[in-house]
Amino acid sequence: MTGTLLFDPLIPWPLLAGLAVLAFAGIVLALWRGLSGWALRGLSALVILGALAGPVYQEEDRAPLSDIVILLEDESASQRLSDRPEQLASAVEELTGELAARGNTEIRRVQIPDGEGDTGTRMMSALTEALAEEPRARIAGIVALSDGRAHDLDMTPDLPAPMHLLLTGRETDWDRRLIVRNAPAFAIIGEPVTLTLRVEDSGAAPATGATAPLEISVDGGEPQSFDVPIGQDIDLPLTLPHGGRNVIQFTVPEADGELTDRNNTALIQMNGVRDRLRVLLVSGEPHPGGRTWRNLLKSDSSVDLVHFTILRPPEKQDGVPVGELSLIAFPTRELFLEKIDDFDLIIFDRYKRRGILPALYLDNVSEYVNKGGAVLVAAGPDFASADSIFRSPLERVLPAEPTARVIEQRFRPEITDLGQRHPVTSDFQGADTWGPWLRQIELEPRSGNVVMSGIDDRPLLILDRVGEGRVALMASDHAWLWNRGYEGGGPQLELLRRLAHWMMKEPELEEEALWAEVTSGQTMKIIRRTLEEEIGEVTITRPDGTTETITLEEVSPGRFESTYEGADIGLYRLAEGEREAVIGLGPAAPREFEQTIATDTVLAPVIEPMRGGVFRIEDQIPSLRDIRPGRPASGRGWIGLTPRDAYETRDVTQMALLPPWLVLLIASVLIVGGWLREGRR
Repeated sequence: MTGTLLFDPLIPWPLLAGLAVLAFAGIVLALWRGLSGWALRGLSALVILGALAGPVYQEEDRAPLSDIVILLEDESASQRLSDRPEQLASAVEELTGELAARGNTEIRRVQIPDGEGDTGTRMMSALTEALAEEPRARIAGIVALSDGRAHDLDMTPDLPAPMHLLLTGRETDWDRRLIVRNAPAFAIIGEPVTLTLRVEDSGAAPATGATAPLEISVDGGEPQSFDVPIGQDIDLPLTLPHGGRNVIQFTVPEADGELTDRNNTALIQMNGVRDRLRVLLVSGEPHPGGRTWRNLLKSDSSVDLVHFTILRPPEKQDGVPVGELSLIAFPTRELFLEKIDDFDLIIFDRYKRRGILPALYLDNVSEYVNKGGAVLVAAGPDFASADSIFRSPLERVLPAEPTARVIEQRFRPEITDLGQRHPVTSDFQGADTWGPWLRQIELEPRSGNVVMSGIDDRPLLILDRVGEGRVALMASDHAWLWNRGYEGGGPQLELLRRLAHWMMKEPELEEEALWAEVTSGQTMKIIRRTLEEEIGEVTITRPDGTTETITLEEVSPGRFESTYEGADIGLYRLAEGEREAVIGLGPAAPREFEQTIATDTVLAPVIEPMRGGVFRIEDQIPSLRDIRPGRPASGRGWIGLTPRDAYETRDVTQMALLPPWLVLLIASVLIVGGWLREGRR
């Protein structure tokens, strides 16, 4: 039971103060006039003012509440290194035993796992949530058992009691890590990009030498080894070998005695892109489609176009030498002998043999294709004539032979069944609304894939691989009608873009491909594209060397997909038949392993304001002492807890000290007494 004197005035305090001033003034006046009853009058005024103040004696029935001590147990990834789990378990057991013996104390154990994604140790967030669930007036202390590597200090709450840190790890710990900076998401194929690497030792590192071995591999290939200096930034020029995603792995072999090798490897995924697409367009004669080809190619800022048109119409026979008909000289030797390998794509638009390009030059074009070049032929009536470029050395690389028949008939281009599976034409929408073409050259396919058809299902667009290169043959010169919007038009620009990118061997348009895409965290989507009706199971090789097979489901013609969640961070290898791919899951350098040496410097701004303590578990577990608020909370071998003396009020009773009848009686007696005293005088 606890008693307290309270005041519950019957009138506002300002009015009560005013009455007190008036009463004091009256007493002073009575004293000044020499009235003998001034003392009794003053006492009566005090009694009345005291009654108006409403003095109350309050009695509370209180039940004491226990103190609460919060134990923050760091169970993040960095806490699983070396013998830190055993240190943590031993320290928790000893602390809980000492706190249980303290009496009137409750323990709140808060486990801190890895943060979602790559956010590291969210210690302050966990502490904020724990404090929100407990009355602040009962918190006697906070003890964190951790390596001190917290990554959310911006979430530090206002602490109601001192915080202490018991450090795991050992003073002899040391670690080596690999840091990769300046890693762009994209790089131009064939041009070097500079990455900055650094091999860094931290902790009590031994003096083993000034260099460390570094291994570099691309797409899981055979690694190359180098010796690099320790503790210095290294500028590494790197040239991407191909377009699309390039997975580059940097590895420093594990050294004897280092804390972990989880930060010795860095995965960088960079997309290789072409700087510019160099295109040579040769038009056999002026016609509406030629200008359309030119406008389409010039509209793309990433295309460098060289365009030549043969101006002399085929029916004109005026005896003028061919070499004198060009507005500028046609540098045939320079283009088709000396610089042909500089072009990424050569387009023959309604071109036929006229003696301008000798057989030697066309033979060089055939070799250009076999060595990896790309040729697109837009065939007009010339392709079916005796002067067709098919009847030249180009015959060796063209996928179809003309029958010499030109069909002048209205038709709508359609995607073939095979074209529905081919990435160049697979997902074109609204084919039933495309505008018609008016002419088609009849072809007899010899090789390749027919992805579009025309009149009576005759081949309209054929794609073929020749040697290291690729060839596309379009059996009509009326694709320009789509660009003009004739009867609704069609996707000529998109079709040309896909054709160009397929012939440039861009990975996203490969008809036989296996790759994976990271969707979120450690989850990836595995994609297999093929022209076949069925595929086999995909074998996944994890970073630790173990394997697993999964089955992909067909989501659209020629496209099979499945999702997979990798348990570990690192390089995953995928294989299905002859197709292989690699992908890296997780961050290039996980945040939990950026710094692994235990330290108190990170949490010092949280511990120092309330004068908490830091102790290494390997040295000792400090004893517990009670301290007053504001006093030092730690000392040699001990940490302090602040007793809160919190309580719960169960019952409250109040009793007025001056009952009204007593006030009336006392005041009346004093007033009458003063009046009688003055009356006798």
